[in-house]
Amino acid sequence: MPLMGPKDMFAAAYAGQYAVGAFNVNNMEIVQGIMRAASEENSPIILQVSAGAHAYAGQVYIMKLVEAALQEDKSVPVVMHLDHGPSFAMCRDCIDGGFTSVMIDGSHLSYEDNITLTKQVVDYAHPRNVWVEAELGKLAGVEEHVSSAEHVYTDPDQAVDFVTRTGCDSLAIAIGTSHGAYKFKGDAKLDFARLETISAKLPGYPLVLHGASSVPQEFVKLCNDFGGAVGSAAGVPEDMLRKAAGLGVCKINVDTDIRLALTASIRQFMAEHPEQFDPRAYLTPARENVKKMVAHKIRTVMGSSGKA
Repeated sequence: MPLMGPKDMFAAAYAGQYAVGAFNVNNMEIVQGIMRAASEENSPIILQVSAGAHAYAGQVYIMKLVEAALQEDKSVPVVMHLDHGPSFAMCRDCIDGGFTSVMIDGSHLSYEDNITLTKQVVDYAHPRNVWVEAELGKLAGVEEHVSSAEHVYTDPDQAVDFVTRTGCDSLAIAIGTSHGAYKFKGDAKLDFARLETISAKLPGYPLVLHGASSVPQEFVKLCNDFGGAVGSAAGVPEDMLRKAAGLGVCKINVDTDIRLALTASIRQFMAEHPEQFDPRAYLTPARENVKKMVAHKIRTVMGSSGKA
């Protein structure tokens, strides 16, 4: 199956009250782990590339990895997405390079400047049949070039105005999730009333949750047991994310959890096998941990198993 756009994928998710997992990729092992999980769970999947991953691996390498992945199981529906595109130029390059979906992140700009930038990307993407995700509101925390010291929750009336004026296809909203591994101090809270209001004002419209890793404590402990210093990391409880998936959220982003699974496995292997220096030796179990993590997310958080 060739790469597809998110339109039909999200329509099915909205109707079925589940979400599609958007998993960040950086290298071959992560791509393989995600794709093998999607194949085992018979689930649609979104492979997404951040600006940092784009710079690290290069667009041509990433697209060739995805091209190879599509050959492993041709029944898995796959969207290729740019995550947190920082500029029109990067969105344009990804559109021209074969991505089927891009996110333009103008959330750090003024409201009117965010609209202007988003509309510029929409006007370039839509004639080329590429989906555009935008963001309104700010998530606290740090992820690569994206950072904010505080939450700015999405205003429901602004969301309607923003979507109407830009023509963006999906909208990442701020309801209390945050970027990175250190999301909450004390009890986790998401503003479900705000989410319900936005969904009611934009019926049938696909919403997106960023900063939605759950930061599984077993992987935090594993990292720390083998020399890490991850500290008091805390993520979004999975039951909260599953609830959001029934309230108009069609796409849930996961990045930190994949990094934890990969790094914890490598740390453990290196400590237990100090004589090893073959990358294949430690990347094989790391890839397997990524697969297990993604399969768990598909079943428990997204609810997308069997939806391919």
